[in-house]
Amino acid sequence: MTPEAAKSPPKARVPTRLKIWVLIGLGLGLLIGANAHLVYVAFASRPDCVAHAKAPVQVQDAAAPVYRAARSAC
Repeated sequence: MTPEAAKSPPKARVPTRLKIWVLIGLGLGLLIGANAHLVYVAFASRPDCVAHAKAPVQVQDAAAPVYRAARSAC
């Protein structure tokens, strides 16, 4: 060992448990933030009335089904 290396102070190391808890906290923060964003988008982007079949429609072609609202809000 050289005299210069013996004089330098040891490098401070972050404990492994602290790294794990920081990563867990970041992951939980990301999860909570993503869910909050989904709730915000769900409430902020309510569309107006959408054209749909209001009466039950008999399906003639199974390849092209016709959808209707369960309960109309219009």
